[in-house]
Amino acid sequence: MGRLLITLFLIERRRLSKPLLYLSDFIERHKSDYYDLLQRVRTHGEWVPRTRYSLSGVETTAKDAATRARQLLDLRESLLRETKGTKALLDQLLTNPYITISTATRVPGVATPTTIRPVRELEAKGLLRETTGKSRGKVHVASDVLASLERRTTT
Repeated sequence: MGRLLITLFLIERRRLSKPLLYLSDFIERHKSDYYDLLQRVRTHGEWVPRTRYSLSGVETTAKDAATRARQLLDLRESLLRETKGTKALLDQLLTNPYITISTATRVPGVATPTTIRPVRELEAKGLLRETTGKSRGKVHVASDVLASLERRTTT
């Protein structure tokens, strides 16, 4: 509940426009500190260390989000230079690195009859990888985008 309240407080104070901070990852990586400090608040009323811990989590998470955003923007620019694929399709892959031909046809700005061409071009360049092995209903993943989203940039 506290993780949610911190994010909602920052939105209410106009420090965040959307709930973009994922504090659970920080807390999971520092779980023993989290529980120790929570217990110290309960037993000794020690709010200052707990507050510092929370602020450290917000700072670390915000820096991580900014780093990931920069990485994704750099990756986007690199992909735009490497391909003739539509900008809209690349932007969709940055939103969700998994795509099918069916979902690609619903991307605004992607022409339905030619949707398969940019997907195949990205696959040929190694920017998309087919994951199902099926002949129909193939799911492709933008591995570089997925790696950037999954990479931990700070401790």
